[in-house]
Amino acid sequence: MEKQEQMLAAASMYYLQDLKMEAIAGRLHLSRSSVSRLLKEARARGLVEITLRSPPTAAPEVGRRIQDAFGITTHVVPLGASASAPERLEQVALTSARLIGGWFDSGMTMGVAWGTTMAAITRHLAKKPTRGSAVVQLNGSANTRTYGVEFAGEMMVRFGEAFDARLHLFPVPAFFDYAETRQAMWRERSVARVLDLQRTADIALFGVGALTGEVPSHVYSAGYLEQDDIRALTRDGVVGDVCTVFLRADGTYEDLDLNRRATGPTPAELQAVPRRVCAAAGDNKAAPLLAALRSQAVTDLVVDEITAQALVEVMSATEHAAAIR
Repeated sequence: MEKQEQMLAAASMYYLQDLKMEAIAGRLHLSRSSVSRLLKEARARGLVEITLRSPPTAAPEVGRRIQDAFGITTHVVPLGASASAPERLEQVALTSARLIGGWFDSGMTMGVAWGTTMAAITRHLAKKPTRGSAVVQLNGSANTRTYGVEFAGEMMVRFGEAFDARLHLFPVPAFFDYAETRQAMWRERSVARVLDLQRTADIALFGVGALTGEVPSHVYSAGYLEQDDIRALTRDGVVGDVCTVFLRADGTYEDLDLNRRATGPTPAELQAVPRRVCAAAGDNKAAPLLAALRSQAVTDLVVDEITAQALVEVMSATEHAAAIR
């Protein structure tokens, strides 16, 4: 039997007759590994075509609506309505990791803001060796309880290892006690060096923070804010944060007192980065995500279908409220 006939016979028995490889090997008088190679070559030559039919999903239409409204690129991960919050987070993290792996290359700099979603992304990063690349931390991670190395530091290390990139940590707290201290630290050469590197980033990767939810944002659950801070943010109409810079629902942030003590880049500063990737999953992320989009902090959005639909609903409700005023 010629090789092509063997491929066709093996493929027919495997895909049409649903026979096991051991049974096929017995019928063709071949080893199991030989059958495996025949099936692989049959697919490579186009003798076998595999088609997956996804169940109906609103993801493309929802993605287009968000894209048209804000002029960004959207990547909506299709999921069933029964998907749990952790499942949605993992699927968004997986998609984000694959996209970053395709975009980030030698000679590039990537800024990363620590958070729950970024930590999930590190679990899915594939190894891609690069040369002359760098990964820089975008916001400080220390608070009154910890230096932040266990969470933020280890997360940043995984990004660096995935791409063989030089790692630059940001050795400052997430929030200074006094705005004057922040201003003084920004003049220190060791800190200014990291700030300069952040400004040269080709990609910025971050999530959006929300005060509540089934998967709470790390900045609100790990002692970075006092109860007085959270009450002040609520009083000022804050719905969430990007890179630990707090945002109101309309995307404004400049006059918020706590932002004068924050160490992450503002949306205006992020706009100097060509590709700004926001990854988000969770029902509680719709309002802060809309605020982030309104602040123009995002060029590429990775979001699960359920969160994307919730975002569109918030957009519609906001538009309706504005129309009847």
